[in-house]
Amino acid sequence: MVQKAKILLVDDRPENLLALEAILSALDQTLVRASSGEEALKALLTDDFAVILLDVQMPGMDGFETAAHIKRRERTRDIPIIFLTAINHGPHHTFRGYAAGAVDYISKPFDPWVLRAKVSVFVDLYMKNCQLREQAALLRLQLDGGQPAADAKEPVGLLAELSARLAAVEEQAEALSKQLDESADAAAVATAAHLERKLTGLRRALDALEPGAGSGAGAVSSQS
Repeated sequence: MVQKAKILLVDDRPENLLALEAILSALDQTLVRASSGEEALKALLTDDFAVILLDVQMPGMDGFETAAHIKRRERTRDIPIIFLTAINHGPHHTFRGYAAGAVDYISKPFDPWVLRAKVSVFVDLYMKNCQLREQAALLRLQLDGGQPAADAKEPVGLLAELSARLAAVEEQAEALSKQLDESADAAAVATAAHLERKLTGLRRALDALEPGAGSGAGAVSSQS
């Protein structure tokens, strides 16, 4: 059974958190509240999140400072951050958000459908990455001798399934990139490029596990 993804909602105003929960509840994922930057960082110490919705204007540690802490931690640096702000300070303010590591910057009041659609993209990518990691881990276990000789044919089947799953993600990512190119949203295009590089790395790693590609083949044959 696939576990639900966790989405971190960070805002010092309870009514804003309630509104976000109402908008994102349709995604049927786990929504985690944090009423301050400090509380958000504490939640990130123990849980993995698909995406973070982070309010910019908060007393004490604001959104920019919170994002800086998130990006400095190896465990959390790759989690997508969507900044939410009630004040439009112009291009400089928006640039500061992207410089702090945000993948998107949305001004309130925002369109609920648009916000939900943006979050769903990152949730979907997170879930697919989790599935790929699980399949890769299982495959490596078998290639390293974790299964008896009777199951020696299984890695090949798993490899084909893993390759097919990755191909599906690559196809969706390509379609997403085409849509983003038309939108001319620099931050979104940069995010898509990052995803493309990540997928390329996964494909290379997968190719290296193909029978005959190196030690992988030897690991399989050694079981017989």
